[in-house]
Amino acid sequence: MKTQFLFLAFLMVLFGCKNESQTSSEEKNITTKQNEFAIIIHGGAGTILKKNMSDEKEAAYRTKLEEAIKVGHAILKNGGTSQEAVVKTIQVMEESPLFNAGKGAVFTNSGTNELDASFMDGKTLNAGAVAGVKDVKSPIELAVKVMTDSDHVMLSGDGASIFAKEKGLEIVDPSYFYTERRFKSLQRIKEKEKTELDHDDKTAAFYDADIKNSKFGTVGCVALDKNGNIAAGTSTGGMTNKRWGRIGDAPIIGSGTYANNLTCGVSSTGWGEYFIRSQVAYDISAQMEYQQKTLKEATTDVIHNKLTKLGGTGGVVALDKNGNMSFEFNTAGMYRASMNDKGELTVKIYKE
Repeated sequence: MKTQFLFLAFLMVLFGCKNESQTSSEEKNITTKQNEFAIIIHGGAGTILKKNMSDEKEAAYRTKLEEAIKVGHAILKNGGTSQEAVVKTIQVMEESPLFNAGKGAVFTNSGTNELDASFMDGKTLNAGAVAGVKDVKSPIELAVKVMTDSDHVMLSGDGASIFAKEKGLEIVDPSYFYTERRFKSLQRIKEKEKTELDHDDKTAAFYDADIKNSKFGTVGCVALDKNGNIAAGTSTGGMTNKRWGRIGDAPIIGSGTYANNLTCGVSSTGWGEYFIRSQVAYDISAQMEYQQKTLKEATTDVIHNKLTKLGGTGGVVALDKNGNMSFEFNTAGMYRASMNDKGELTVKIYKE
């Protein structure tokens, strides 16, 4: 009897140690630092198909994505902050007519450009955002200035422009944002309205179909610096032909942008109304914090399960506290790039 008892006790200790070892190994895989610093960006998600892209246009996008991310990576490599890396990286894309942000912003129904942006600091959970800005060259810079130099989180319209002028930010004539490609897109949509539908028959279904078939060129960036601080930012011109001062998810903290050093940083791109209703960026962080999910598990669930079931389209780039990175989107493509602490560069456009 004594021998049997000792044998059972031995088995319990043996399997107990094995289970503890397995648990420790699993936890280690989740918590091990993958990158001392890293950066990840997007230039919008949507119906981006190889067959519709010329070689020249594809090369232009790849070149600009590489240029932008290398700016931020150099800052991080040299010991700079995640905040500086995010801002400088996004500014490269804001100044390019390729993306729906800054210089390449789409047009509203009234023929203007109305810009939105947001920024969040993962260390302090402080944030800043702007919406409906028409004359500030760098909306992401203004969003950061709202965070650092005001008691508020979001400013909009004329008030945001007044604040920008008071803080010495660069103001431009609205014509700076004009690009022929974006203006022609607006004209095509308006022509479609005139030829296909009478004024009294303009239904929500028509506009929904039009939106679903459009591309989303919002830009965003998430960075982790050598001090372990995460920052995230997003900048956009919104939706072509938008009316009534429409504001999407990009300037809304928790929808278009979120950062928390305890979990991750996220920047979103897509059909903003659904990202707002789903609180996409915050939900990813919340799943990691409260359900102990990995970054990949959380981004997959939010984009391919929750957002998709709701009817939303788009994607996110995300980066966790250990330097793990995730691209997730439910569209045909997403302009995206990443770089780790080893300098390894990834640039992609289509679904792979």
